[in-house]
Amino acid sequence: MVDEEHVDGGSDVDGVLQAALQRLALLAEATDALSSTLDGTLALRRLCQVLLPQLGDWCAADLLDENRRPRRVVVAHWERLPTSHLEGQLPPVPETSADPLARVLRGAGPLLVDPSAMTSMDDDSALHTEQVALFSRLGARSAVIAPLRARRQVLGALTLARTGEALALTENDLALVEDLAHRTALAVDNSRLYTSVQSTAEHLQRSLLPVLPDVTPLSVAARYVPARAAVEVGGDWYDCFPLPDGATALIIGDVTGHDLSAAVTMGQLRNMLRALVCDRLEPPGDILRRLDAIAHTLYGGHTATCIYAHLQPVPQPAPHGRWQLDIANAGHPPPLLVAHDGDTCYLDTHNGVLLGIDPHTPRASRIHTLPPASTLLLYTDGLIERPGEDIDRGLSRLREHAAALAREPLSTFCDELLAGLAGGSNDDIALLAVRLPPAR
Repeated sequence: MVDEEHVDGGSDVDGVLQAALQRLALLAEATDALSSTLDGTLALRRLCQVLLPQLGDWCAADLLDENRRPRRVVVAHWERLPTSHLEGQLPPVPETSADPLARVLRGAGPLLVDPSAMTSMDDDSALHTEQVALFSRLGARSAVIAPLRARRQVLGALTLARTGEALALTENDLALVEDLAHRTALAVDNSRLYTSVQSTAEHLQRSLLPVLPDVTPLSVAARYVPARAAVEVGGDWYDCFPLPDGATALIIGDVTGHDLSAAVTMGQLRNMLRALVCDRLEPPGDILRRLDAIAHTLYGGHTATCIYAHLQPVPQPAPHGRWQLDIANAGHPPPLLVAHDGDTCYLDTHNGVLLGIDPHTPRASRIHTLPPASTLLLYTDGLIERPGEDIDRGLSRLREHAAALAREPLSTFCDELLAGLAGGSNDDIALLAVRLPPAR
């Protein structure tokens, strides 16, 4: 005879084990979704894709900003109903409201919510009105609202709801939702920390770059774009300033590395080069040689690429409107000259070795005559280099984009170059563009 009690007991155990395994699988999948990106909003959207419809029919994620003002950043429905109109800024959190979301944002929870009782609550706060509207539009028979808590601080709230004939959420689901909310809070906190560090690094980098002076009749513009995937500061820099003899100094460089040391070295090289240029009116090659010798003595161990040039009108009786560029290059990508009619060419600069390799290396200067109304572009390698791609392809791509922008205003010229070329870069980008005046 079969022991029916034993069979039923075994079936119950199997059911419990199966439910436990499903919950573990859901937690693992949710963790993967949250850890797949450092973009907090994107992480929340991916989390909702995992939770729906396994745990609920719709979900919402609300985050508190630095002023403790809530914002609904994600609303998602398992049937992919349009929900973007439900996202946006929420009313302030009342200090005494009994609304479940308000209580959670003040630190309570997780809370099991009966949506049918929401409309009968004696609460006239704007946040409660917003919540009632949300439950009314999306429908709900049951819901759980859990706080997103990290480092003893509530960062927001996660709402999960079931609608229609779906099995209602119960007290038994609170522990699972609380675990999910805890993992979500850690992801949100990490995202904010990453954003803060990235912002600080970029601010430091930009603070080391100069404000461009007025060098009329020349027009100058510069741009700096930090690497998208890195929080470290980099060593890209540009510079432009008038010289005592009336010429204009043009500089662009890139210190090897992406860390604080590279940024510090960049600032030191920039200041030393400024002092040398202003103190000694020598050919650019001699200036770079002196810079290399000083940097090797004081800051050995770093390498950098650099272009230094000075630009001035060609002395008469040469054709009026032409300018003379005296330039030296220490391992940097070649400058691009864009004529007013769109013709482009890379200037021969007798590319020498990087700074920091051999301080005794002689460095040559080259002189080029530039036509009126042309544009000279100095840039760092992030504008042209792509992983796994030959550098010649990047140089050709830059020429094509620049030629099409030859007659655009200089600010548009720079912005459109970055819009067309910066998207595929994994490196910092700095560029300095100079527009020569037209012939009179």
